[in-house]
Amino acid sequence: MSTLFQSPPYDPARERRRKRVVAVVIVAAVLAVVIFFRFRDWPYEHVVHNFFQALQQQNYEKAYGIWMHDPDWKQHPDQHKNYSFGEFERDWGPGGEWGLIKEFDIDGAVRPKNGSGVIVQVTINHRADKARIWVEKKDKTLTFSPF
Repeated sequence: MSTLFQSPPYDPARERRRKRVVAVVIVAAVLAVVIFFRFRDWPYEHVVHNFFQALQQQNYEKAYGIWMHDPDWKQHPDQHKNYSFGEFERDWGPGGEWGLIKEFDIDGAVRPKNGSGVIVQVTINHRADKARIWVEKKDKTLTFSPF
């Protein structure tokens, strides 16, 4: 049994290893937090990217399916009466507010306080005004941002 006065000799190599391990753990934790906050909205941005990609290809039926989060919407169009395909096509088709979508960039996402969704901001055709798309977190349906 060793006492306070009989402690093992100081080992500088062991102390360096301990400091390195602590430093690596701290760096890994900080990196994990940064990655989490940077990519936490990626699933919502990805849905909006797929939506605009379908619009860019002028595949309005696919885009409507993404908007409603219902790829089989044609099988039951009566379930989407509050925003029909005709209304959607008027809003997002060639004659809509944004015209033909040739280029788009996802600028980022914002989480409103106490909101049930995420707002994804999109630059369309290099226009100064931005499209803001609301993505509902629970089911990834899209709508126009209320903010």
